[in-house]
Amino acid sequence: MPGLEELSREELIGLTRRLIVQVEQLTQANRELTDRVARLERLVSRNSGNSGMPPSKDDDPGRTPPAEVSTPVPAAGAGKRSRGKQRGAPGAQLSWSPFPDGIVDHFPGGPCGCGSDLASAADLGVYASHQQVDVPAMTATVTQHDRHAVRCGCGAMHVAARPEGVPDAGVSYGPNLQAWCVYLMVVHAIPVARCADLVAALTGSRPSDGFVHALIGRAAAGVAESNRIIRTLIALAHVVSCDETPIRVGARKVKKYLLVACTRLYTWYLLGDRSLDTFKVFVLPDLTGVVVHDRYQNYDAKIFAHLVHQLCVAHLIRDCQDAAETYPDAHWPIQIRQALQGLVHAANLARAQNLPAIGEHIAGPLIDAYRHGVRIGLKEVARVDGRKQPKHRALLEDLHDREADILRFTTDLRIPPTSNQAERDLRPAKTQQKISGRLTSEKVTEHRYAIRGYVSTVTKHGADVMTAIRDAILGRPWTPPAWAPG
Repeated sequence: MPGLEELSREELIGLTRRLIVQVEQLTQANRELTDRVARLERLVSRNSGNSGMPPSKDDDPGRTPPAEVSTPVPAAGAGKRSRGKQRGAPGAQLSWSPFPDGIVDHFPGGPCGCGSDLASAADLGVYASHQQVDVPAMTATVTQHDRHAVRCGCGAMHVAARPEGVPDAGVSYGPNLQAWCVYLMVVHAIPVARCADLVAALTGSRPSDGFVHALIGRAAAGVAESNRIIRTLIALAHVVSCDETPIRVGARKVKKYLLVACTRLYTWYLLGDRSLDTFKVFVLPDLTGVVVHDRYQNYDAKIFAHLVHQLCVAHLIRDCQDAAETYPDAHWPIQIRQALQGLVHAANLARAQNLPAIGEHIAGPLIDAYRHGVRIGLKEVARVDGRKQPKHRALLEDLHDREADILRFTTDLRIPPTSNQAERDLRPAKTQQKISGRLTSEKVTEHRYAIRGYVSTVTKHGADVMTAIRDAILGRPWTPPAWAPG
């Protein structure tokens, strides 16, 4: 290529134009790469402290750990919870039983130092007692049911009816063994083959994989009526927590969701997706109270205009922490987060004292701090052209426009500030996904979570789970007691 001084005017103009095009292309490529790097950096910066990501992901390679979050002193309304069992939480301990199931006497044996045999020594009574809680060695027993026939004096013959739980087949597995299989598969997410192996190891009798797998459908049919009652009671409850989580089931690349509606006493699941059609057959159309949820758009659809909302404050606190990391020089995210944390703590204290609401002298300053933080944030994070707004601008607009839906829990302590109850009731599904991966059948998955909702409700009422599963298999399932506010 000749030197620039040797080029003609037209050649210099052509070269300049080509360089301008090249610079524009490189600038565009640099802009795209910069955006891509920013997106990747944001992905690896997500953790349990600033998003809905579980804590188990915090230690992934390259993942930014949660930042140390400063909280107000307890006097300002927020307390710092210590590790381990919390005050007032139920605990478990070994306690002495006044009525043991059995007593075994132990006497010293052998010769004394003097040479006398201790078998003939005088009994001085019990020196020390030790109680041990244990389970007996389990083994499957075979019970033969002989149905006798009798003939009346009139000549008519009568045959004894089959006992409850005994099918017409000559040999069958009893309801206790069936209940064990259902419990292991549904409650502890043990796969079918391993469930059969475990039953064999515990009892000495191994049912076939096909028999064990079919028990899920049988048990689901047994709890169907109870689940209808549970759904009705949830619809009548004053407060209902709702949430959804992705679940891998059916054909690959098909995205399904497990939805849950629950209270402190009831749990009900629905397998579907996140479309409005699924939400129409969910409990939302029938709810008569307050629904606690995240800010997913379907909860605010026009067809659900009758709903009264409580937005999950835990989600908002995480979003504020994300904003604090995105705008490290801004104070408004920290101020809003601390105000919300203080209100949650104040609500917990007031609820423990059986108060109907947070005292105005406590809630007032915290709500003022919340409002001031929102106003400052709206000034600092400007709107952009178009309907879709940046994440933190949308957050601030929700904090401003939906203040009543965010702070509703401060004036009615029956309303929880978070949807943690729903997240806890969805956790078994996430655990099961880690153990088994993709579930192959949608129908069996629906059966599995029909049983799971029944078992969860039984547990919340303090009833015995194994008995409830056994009764469902026998056709007389446990049902919730009369309606109580939940």
